[in-house]
Amino acid sequence: MLYNQAHEKIHSGKVTQVKQQRQYPKVMISPKAERSVRKGHPWIYGEEIRNIEGVPQNGGLVDVFAGNAFMGTGFFNSASKITVRLISRNANDVFDDRFWRRRVEYAVLYRKTVMPGGDFACCRLIHGEADQMPGLTVDRYGSILSVQIACLGMELVKDTVYRALLKVLAGLGETITGIYERNDLALRGREGLPEYKGWYRSDPLPVPESAITEINENGVRYLVDVENGQKTGFFLDQKYNRAAVARIARGKRVLDCFTHTGSFGLNAALGGADHVTCVDISQSAIDMAKANAMRNGLDGRMDFLCEDVFDLLTDLADKKCRDYDFIILDPPAFTKSRDTVRSAARGYKEINLKAMKLLPRGGYLATCSCSHFMTDDLFRKVLAEAAMDAAVSLRQIEARQQAPDHPILWNVPETDYLKFYIFQVV
Repeated sequence: MLYNQAHEKIHSGKVTQVKQQRQYPKVMISPKAERSVRKGHPWIYGEEIRNIEGVPQNGGLVDVFAGNAFMGTGFFNSASKITVRLISRNANDVFDDRFWRRRVEYAVLYRKTVMPGGDFACCRLIHGEADQMPGLTVDRYGSILSVQIACLGMELVKDTVYRALLKVLAGLGETITGIYERNDLALRGREGLPEYKGWYRSDPLPVPESAITEINENGVRYLVDVENGQKTGFFLDQKYNRAAVARIARGKRVLDCFTHTGSFGLNAALGGADHVTCVDISQSAIDMAKANAMRNGLDGRMDFLCEDVFDLLTDLADKKCRDYDFIILDPPAFTKSRDTVRSAARGYKEINLKAMKLLPRGGYLATCSCSHFMTDDLFRKVLAEAAMDAAVSLRQIEARQQAPDHPILWNVPETDYLKFYIFQVV
């Protein structure tokens, strides 16, 4: 549908008139959605759509209006609860190869700035909505890019985005030998997309012989399996939090809970800890943590337990164990929806309470939550209640978040998910 009228362009709080012929179907939204979009949020839910002019195609673009006010252009998908994901608020944008090249350049050059030196070789290059590329995650592990797509519109333009990524990185002197698609996530089902994983095949991009590559983070070497590892292969968002742990680990006896591949424990050991015990319920995770310790020559100062962390902390508390003076809690997300926040809060309180009871006065606690729904205010409340029940005080050393390659947009709360604290227990 073509229409020609004066549109309002919202930019930096100002409204200007823009005249341009539009080629996309019009989606009219509710006052509630208008308030959200004016505050900068890019999502429009199906129940917030009041009318549609034209016939939008799933995965195609639509213009969004509140009354006569142009609000932006976004990907449409009637199969998704989030029916429109805005990609632009500029009525003059043309969504061609140059548009996506600019988007990619902004994202990559931002990482080049905030992840200096060797950190740029192992970081998140694109973080979905935070980079105005909804549902797209691109993690770099040396010469391999590992990608997840959870938005139909992005799936349809991925070839263009991949080409732009390769050109932008090549222009910076960075060589990419393969793109691995980790599209085996359940979120794709909500978009009407199939789940799969495998190498992206396109000339002249080669297909590497192995999906396993080595990275170096904070001086620790890891093998990353982009085919079978968690998420895209490795958890990059805790990079600088692990370095913060290493800075205070010297001379400490460390208990690293929910260790996964041993990353916090390895940083602590490299930082000079006397001894590190790594715990995880997954035997395969423990096996990989052991291999990483050997790879870094740290196995002599580390041991590994395949146990349930809740059970272990309970047992150690019952035995009044005082073997550790630094405990690290890096659990998986206990909640992925608002409906389960209350039960998640109980779980976070339980593990932190037990850890506080285990630590001697003057001991150290690093603790975090990676769930967006467990807000910082609620997490702090949980920690305060745990400290009260443990009859201890918390002396805050650091309050941290995810690394800056996972940027937080203040107008998109979903991008703010990782809370990380280091305390002395006194």
